[in-house]
Amino acid sequence: MKTQLHTEWTIKDICEGFFYNDNEGKGVFGMNGKLTIQPEYQRNYIYADGKKDVAVIKSVLKGYPLGLIYFNKREDGQLEVLDGQQRITSLGRFILSKFAIELDGMQHYFRGISKDKQDKILNTKLLIYECEGIEDEIREWFETINIAGIPLNRQEVLNAIYSGSFVTLAKEEFSNSQNTNINKWSSYISGVVNRQDYLQCALNWVSKGNIRNYMSMHRRDDNINELKTYFNSIIDWVDGLFDDPHSEMKNIDWGKLYETYHKQPYNKTEINKKVSELYADEYVKNKKGIFEYVLGGCKDSKLLEIRIFEERDKKTVYERQKKEAEEKGISNCPLCAIGNDNNQKHIWKITEMDADHVTAWSKGGSTDINNCQMLCKTHNKAKGNI
Repeated sequence: MKTQLHTEWTIKDICEGFFYNDNEGKGVFGMNGKLTIQPEYQRNYIYADGKKDVAVIKSVLKGYPLGLIYFNKREDGQLEVLDGQQRITSLGRFILSKFAIELDGMQHYFRGISKDKQDKILNTKLLIYECEGIEDEIREWFETINIAGIPLNRQEVLNAIYSGSFVTLAKEEFSNSQNTNINKWSSYISGVVNRQDYLQCALNWVSKGNIRNYMSMHRRDDNINELKTYFNSIIDWVDGLFDDPHSEMKNIDWGKLYETYHKQPYNKTEINKKVSELYADEYVKNKKGIFEYVLGGCKDSKLLEIRIFEERDKKTVYERQKKEAEEKGISNCPLCAIGNDNNQKHIWKITEMDADHVTAWSKGGSTDINNCQMLCKTHNKAKGNI
């Protein structure tokens, strides 16, 4: 890969003809159309938070270096930003008065600051490497770059590696904060739209966890029909089963649950009644596990992480069982006591026993001292269902 260092280009040169798309959050062009600021393999603009974008402008005004910026020179002679689009977009947006900075205790847009400050910004020279190479070299270099302040996350890197028509269409659907479906999706997915979290979730579901292979296979596709259809099928299935979204529903692997349970018939009224009961149950520690537990027929209670018995209660029950067992000459494990082996009269130490629900929790038994018994570890493990 060939590189050439430019020290003569100013912020004014780079931002000449700058255009910003408010709906998609993209700084699209610069250098009077010669520079593509956000090529398809770049992530969305994420500096628009009133902190990072402001910091870029204040750094320029204070004379601080903005660091190296990299452009890729294409075969047609056009340039595209390889690294530095967050900084360049911040500069361009400020020059267009898209946001203000605080100076002397007052908020000022570019058009409102003094002429000398405007000139300082516009005439500041940047350090820019112009890179030229084959596509694989450019993509590999892009993958190794650590964007100043905020490293690329995994999905952003994959978008760069497998850039093409598929990624472009996928980002328009799943990385667009203006998409009216985001509000519905956000009940089941957490994350930031423009950091590719929703796209990553959709790809993870459709690829069964093998995102890289899926993106490679579909890189040149001119549609995302399979991705959209599968994703929406899952969201609609979940949304149709449960009445009220709960915060714990976010980031559950609904793709996996859809594959396992979507063909099974469910009584929606009964499902939602059971969910409400489990949410109200103080012994359920893992609320996130409620949904898989209910969909699975309320069989795997491990998903709920039922609150265990208090240590003081276990000691109290142990002492009581031990005393009664010694008086009767039987084992202090109730199940050993009714057996026919050598443990029928064995007195176990407390460290050799586990607390167990007399009436299983799944059958309505509570996790309190009145429903507690101590069993030897072998019998407690064999009993299984709490």
